[in-house]
Amino acid sequence: MTVRFLTSAFVLSLAACGGSGSDLDPGAGDNPGGGTRTLFVEGRVSAEARLANARVAAEFDTDFSIRILLNQVPVTTGTVTLTSASGQFPLAFNVDGEPRWTGRQNGYDEVYILDIESGPDNVHDVRVDGPDVHVFDKPLAGSTVDSTMPLQIDWSRGDTADIASIDTGVLDKLSIPDSGTYMLAAGALQAEKDQPKENTIQLERNDRVLPAGAIAGSEFIVRVRNDITIVAAPNPLLP
Repeated sequence: MTVRFLTSAFVLSLAACGGSGSDLDPGAGDNPGGGTRTLFVEGRVSAEARLANARVAAEFDTDFSIRILLNQVPVTTGTVTLTSASGQFPLAFNVDGEPRWTGRQNGYDEVYILDIESGPDNVHDVRVDGPDVHVFDKPLAGSTVDSTMPLQIDWSRGDTADIASIDTGVLDKLSIPDSGTYMLAAGALQAEKDQPKENTIQLERNDRVLPAGAIAGSEFIVRVRNDITIVAAPNPLLP
């Protein structure tokens, strides 16, 4: 259910307020929503672990970043609102940097609904049922590994995300299946000749929806990132 309050400057769109809580619960499913099909929208909800190998949603911080264009010109007026189980988050236009609407949330709610109102143009009720929190099972955080050998990475998650990627000191967001396991190739970690070297392994999982009420090329993505730190043993074969 969508409720809109008329203010002196604009219409504030508040999605899923006062309606069925199931629309905001994990498992609610995606919804491409509707709109005037006049706006380009590039939306990101990005949850980052606050501590290594975070295990619950409360151990994440979530950033909101929405780029909106009308006839290839940034939209700077109106309202942009993200709604989750924690409530409604009106975003602010970033006047000092990249032209985006931004905000932040403590924790991570998985399901997010996007609403945009700018004069006669709008995109509304776009829901992404995002990835659940994943946890690394292998290797153990802080363990020492041989960087000259393949390394198995295992993680637990309830549902398979649309897109996954892994990042190490050598690899940069390598796309992989969200299968729960991946064999990291030998040499994919940073190592030193005569001393141990810390490495952070980051796994990112994404779900996305193409908003039906926006123009072609638009997307709304919810992503969650978790990481662990391990140690590469000295590699005396290095030059």
